Amino acid sequence: MTNPVERLVDLLDLERIEVNIFRGRSPEESLQRVFGGQVAGQALVAAGRTTDGDRPVHSLHAYFLRPGRPGVPIVYEVERVRDGRSFTTRRVTAVQQGRTIFNLTASFHRPEEAGFEHQLPPARVVPDPEELPTVADEVREHLGGLPVALERMARRQPFDIRYVDRLRWTQEEIKDADPRSAVWMRAVGPLGDDQLVHTCALTYASDMTLLDAVRIPVEPLWGPRGFDMASLDHAMWFHRPFRADEWFLYDQESPVATGGRGLARGRIYDREGNLLVSVVQEGLFRRLGEQRS
Repeated sequence: MTNPVERLVDLLDLERIEVNIFRGRSPEESLQRVFGGQVAGQALVAAGRTTDGDRPVHSLHAYFLRPGRPGVPIVYEVERVRDGRSFTTRRVTAVQQGRTIFNLTASFHRPEEAGFEHQLPPARVVPDPEELPTVADEVREHLGGLPVALERMARRQPFDIRYVDRLRWTQEEIKDADPRSAVWMRAVGPLGDDQLVHTCALTYASDMTLLDAVRIPVEPLWGPRGFDMASLDHAMWFHRPFRADEWFLYDQESPVATGGRGLARGRIYDREGNLLVSVVQEGLFRRLGEQRS
């Protein structure tokens, strides 16, 4: 299987090994730990498969407890906390080699007629995605080519990502930069019509660039790295239906970074400026080489 979107859908297609227990693949990658968006997306699939399917997820709250090991399957144990008339609640524990690595609580809500609606407008006007280069094209332009490792990664990437602001490579480029970033994203191929698949795919994508906003005032996003970062927790609120294989704008900012931790929040809009999803995440930042517990 060579299509990166097919790989993503396959990754989210968990094996059911008991009524409330599922097993997910964890690809053998060169990464030091399993990508957090993968675990969050798979956990949400497990939660969703224990519901009737008539209630979309409206929020999730999760903690990354231990780094997962690439290449080792992850077991997702679902607790059916509540099945109410309007809301369904599920708690998911992700276990790898006998150790809990991740917890997620998800709430599902039966759609209701809105008594009223309002929304703040997007914070800024940005170019359309077609006017922006892909990440691979920006790297090729800067380096005169794409390194083999990045070429391989680009071929496996299930999302087309286009930064609204050009990539920064030097300390001079980040001088006086605000802790803010925005990207256009979409799956690189069709994801079908199952809304749960689109929600879990976007959950996967939501962890890809959010902590960029914390790093922007400190070091270039591209080039030599001085800091390592890891997601600590992740929360999402889903406001409207969407398709993850259509362009969405992920506007991200970091209101504070202190004590080795940085907070980032993101707002996801469709092309018409409708707010689809709100995201908040805290990340741990340490200088490379520092002792870890």
